[in-house]
Amino acid sequence: MRPPVPHFKLKPLAFALAMTASLGPALAQETTLGTVTVIGTAEETLKQAPGVSIITADDLAKRPPVNDISEIVRTMPGVNLTGNSPSGQRGNNRQIDLRGMGPENTLILIDGKPATSRNSVRMGWRGERDSRGDSNWVPAEQIERIEVIRGPAAARYGNGAAGGVVNIITKKAAGKLGGQVTLYANAPRHGEEGATRRLNFGLNGPLGENFSFRLNGNANNTEQDDRFINNGHQAPGFASMMPAGREGVRNRDIGGQLTWKLSPSHSLEFDISHSRQGNRYAGDTQNVNSNATVETMYGKETNIVERRNYALTHKGKYDFGSSLAWVQFTETENTRLQEGLVGGTEGIFLAGTPPFVTNRLEDVIVHGEITVPIRGRFNQMLTAGVEWVGSEFSDPTSNTQAMTWGTIPGVSNTGRSPNASAHIFSAFAENNIELSMTTILTPGLRYDKHSQSGENWSPALNITHMLNDRIALKGGIARTYKAPNLYQSNPNYLLYSANNGCQTAANGLTGCYLIGNADLKPETSVNKELGIDYKAGEFSAGITWFHNDYRDKIQAGTTPIGVTTNGLRNIYQWSNIPKAVVHGLEGNLRVPIDSTLDWTTNLTYMIESKNKTSGDYLR
Repeated sequence: MRPPVPHFKLKPLAFALAMTASLGPALAQETTLGTVTVIGTAEETLKQAPGVSIITADDLAKRPPVNDISEIVRTMPGVNLTGNSPSGQRGNNRQIDLRGMGPENTLILIDGKPATSRNSVRMGWRGERDSRGDSNWVPAEQIERIEVIRGPAAARYGNGAAGGVVNIITKKAAGKLGGQVTLYANAPRHGEEGATRRLNFGLNGPLGENFSFRLNGNANNTEQDDRFINNGHQAPGFASMMPAGREGVRNRDIGGQLTWKLSPSHSLEFDISHSRQGNRYAGDTQNVNSNATVETMYGKETNIVERRNYALTHKGKYDFGSSLAWVQFTETENTRLQEGLVGGTEGIFLAGTPPFVTNRLEDVIVHGEITVPIRGRFNQMLTAGVEWVGSEFSDPTSNTQAMTWGTIPGVSNTGRSPNASAHIFSAFAENNIELSMTTILTPGLRYDKHSQSGENWSPALNITHMLNDRIALKGGIARTYKAPNLYQSNPNYLLYSANNGCQTAANGLTGCYLIGNADLKPETSVNKELGIDYKAGEFSAGITWFHNDYRDKIQAGTTPIGVTTNGLRNIYQWSNIPKAVVHGLEGNLRVPIDSTLDWTTNLTYMIESKNKTSGDYLR
């Protein structure tokens, strides 16, 4: 039986608030900004910070990704693609990791709105998710640009942006009817590697005087690598445990946008999309174990994620400034073959169990902000706003696992709820101040109140100074924030290990449990950076130093909090690490060779990435 879909009790209120924020300004008396020239907004200025890279539509056309834009994002400074397990066996689904802070601290946005479907995938012992992340919901051919924002500039985006932000900006409707059909195919040199065939289309243009539309679709089929592609590359002592190749994909996307120009100063945009991402299994298992079920599933779909997204956006201009208000509702269904949750069989498909189970996630976001120019001794551009985010989630397996190896005091062995929920209210303000013709100061402050982990303040300060028309000095410092996710903070979520995942096993104890922790603190980080940029025509170069002081990073605890009632198993809990540090250098270089050819390169050098309490590398 399918579990009941979670229901938002506040959903009607959320939509009502959003509609009030969106339609109210449109019904007001129409005004215009006039011809006063002012500096850009704080957000626009922060996108010129040293830790920001821009990937254009031309870049994507010259080097189209095979499956996912993460293949292109990884070429930017400070970017890595991280695997989904410490062993690397679950490394086929790789996520974007900015400045070594991990994919959980990389916020993915689509047109400035968060994409959070990966939160429907359970967490493993080391905080990994067997997920592609959220970087593949928009076909590459429909992307106008990708903004990769690292360091203090990312603090304005709130929860989950401690490492940085990847903002995917889609193409808008043109002034006249037009479209395109694109076919992409590749044939790898080695027949053991999976080939790709991708077809997508886009159609956009006006619908009468006040309306315009955009419609796009995508179909992608990539074969999985050959089952024996890594034969001969087994780890010493594990000759029968062969690493798998890359999984294939079977993706389908359809989306559209309708824009209504209410007046010269006001517009409404309605977005709707439905995406399906399925895998083609290549034989990978988290801990290099195998069984007959694993063998029979080769080439078949073992995981399907469906995402349905709806958003309504209002943009307005007035004599005092401008406004932006939007509401977004996202439904995610993560349907996957049942997997083991125990030690050496964690992540392996189970025989004799219900074939597929579906996790369900619902997210509602309501956002509103106004921007006001201020003229005086120092020209300024002030932005202030509020945001409300609500999430409800159901996992009918990971949150209801039976305690076969000894019960945990205070935790019911049966009848635990599969559901979890949380919400965050936020208020923020930032100002762009023109101190002189060559110096811009950008202070900011964000307040977040999480329903479980409480309040948090995130101040930020960025500065840009032009030494001359070619050399710019840029620096910043900000406190960033990440609330515990719906697995880490849920006391009903537990994993068991027969020793593989246990930190210690002594005094006759064998195996251990890992449980959620409702008392977790949010992760915070004080992010600092200082950079210098040089630009002369098409030539450019830059170097940036960054230093992130991590506080209360969440990971599986290393000290038992107790033992099971039979006295045979240790109990661990998701815990906060007091201190950690991420420290390094980023560089970039662009050299024009002729009018049609450039040479570009970048570097990332990690000086430190460690737990300051234990001295271990961060994971």
